[in-house]
Amino acid sequence: MASPTEKSTPNTTIASGDFKAHRLSELREFLMSRRARVTPTEAGLPDGGARRRTPGLRREEVAVLAGVGVSWYQWLEQGRDITVSPQVLDSVARVLKLSSIERRHLYVLAGLNPPAPETDPVNADMCVGLQRLIDTWMPFPAHIMDVYWNTIMYNGAAALVLGMRPDSVQNCLIAFFTDPVYRSRAQSWGQNAAVVVAQYRAACSDNPGDEGFREVVAELRAESTEFAELWERRDIQPGGQVRKEFAHPLVGTLCVESTQLRIPARPDLTIVLHTPLPEADTAAKLEWLSSPEGRRGSMYPVAG
Repeated sequence: MASPTEKSTPNTTIASGDFKAHRLSELREFLMSRRARVTPTEAGLPDGGARRRTPGLRREEVAVLAGVGVSWYQWLEQGRDITVSPQVLDSVARVLKLSSIERRHLYVLAGLNPPAPETDPVNADMCVGLQRLIDTWMPFPAHIMDVYWNTIMYNGAAALVLGMRPDSVQNCLIAFFTDPVYRSRAQSWGQNAAVVVAQYRAACSDNPGDEGFREVVAELRAESTEFAELWERRDIQPGGQVRKEFAHPLVGTLCVESTQLRIPARPDLTIVLHTPLPEADTAAKLEWLSSPEGRRGSMYPVAG
């Protein structure tokens, strides 16, 4: 018995058998609901008119369109514990017109590792809203990069502090090592270089076999011996928060904390927000830099 000063916590662990039963039950309900959502016309079939007693596709129609056995699909939708393959699930997902996130959910319910997240076409055009987001972060620096760390957009403070500009290198990893404006200002460069490289290797690990990452690494290895040495360490670290210190030519020392944020609807994008730290009166300096007076004094690119 627990002592009066101890708090007992309920055991919330689900037994493996109960979890499988729950997963298969959810699989059954999910497939039935998605099948009812697709009309015969959408699937390229005659609708059957009044002969149909329920909306949506019949099980045998899904099976035929997906190229699987009728009995097998019936067992799958009944939540039986059967063997499935990614190829067959993809065929079922195609017939049921599942979105990217629904397809991943189907994999999980079927007991398979889900595929890498994808951007659904409906979420492809989010750039206007994302630009509003980082503009609202003013007067603090913010930018957005793609999966390869290419710069997609940035706000005015990122230009003033980080030296981002149209004629600079547009890949954040390459710019970290090769951009003279950034290198001249980044007082914490030496402490952060290994972390940045380890975070990029983590991004590569999330996308094995992607030639885009190999091209960035090959280009930077050829340009920077510092990067080549750090890359050979094979350290790996997830993206998170990094403390950065800059020596700005107009306001002196700036101390910020960068945070990487992911967007579930756009897994190909990462938002990087820079938050002022209490040291060196950073917040006030950033506000001045973004003021009309500060902008008049910023003749960038200024190396130092």
